[in-house]
Amino acid sequence: MKTRFAALFGTALVIGLLATASVGAAMVGVYRNVLDTTAQRSQMVKLSGASCGRGGAAGALRVAVGKRTDACSLRTPVIGRDLEIAATERLLSGTPTALQKKAYLGLELRAGGGAKYQLLAFPLQRKLQLVKVTAEGSEYLAIEKDVKGLMGVNKANALRLRAVNSEPGKARLSAYVGGTLVAEAKDETAGELSGRASAVAIGAVKGANGVVGSVDDIVVRARVLFK
Repeated sequence: MKTRFAALFGTALVIGLLATASVGAAMVGVYRNVLDTTAQRSQMVKLSGASCGRGGAAGALRVAVGKRTDACSLRTPVIGRDLEIAATERLLSGTPTALQKKAYLGLELRAGGGAKYQLLAFPLQRKLQLVKVTAEGSEYLAIEKDVKGLMGVNKANALRLRAVNSEPGKARLSAYVGGTLVAEAKDETAGELSGRASAVAIGAVKGANGVVGSVDDIVVRARVLFK
């Protein structure tokens, strides 16, 4: 039986790297939210999206995308640069059939100021994208098709996104589905992203009015350097 707790080390964390020489690093869990209660769901705050409905659904956070909105992003309380976020997301059957194929489930890191890294998973297409968004537009860092771990309508999709600096100004991104590494990419200009928010997202390409999804079991980990 999984332990029921909403967060570790408080509800708002600022994650920094240790300013010492190191010989190794590890991803350490700093936040978990199983989204069972209203209080737990209220920890997720809207980051972007003009029209975003929300509520509880079978121990999860239910998100409904409204008019003139491409996606709804909800941030965790964790702020930091070198992070990993994981969540179980579902595209729900309340989504109109015409939208289901172009609908996606997402994770975001280093979000803020109009920029972010995204993992976008399209359940019905079985496609996954790693995307860098800046004021200049979207850059596709990796695209994977025929991802067998992606499941269809009302099915659980266990997603995970990691973004860590491999060296100053350069980031390494890793995307997982169901525990399997599906895509990797390196961003040589990671310094362009000054945001530090971690978030989940649900949306669709070119308009998501009517898309409905749910989010459960959010976990955020931070990279810790050690000697």
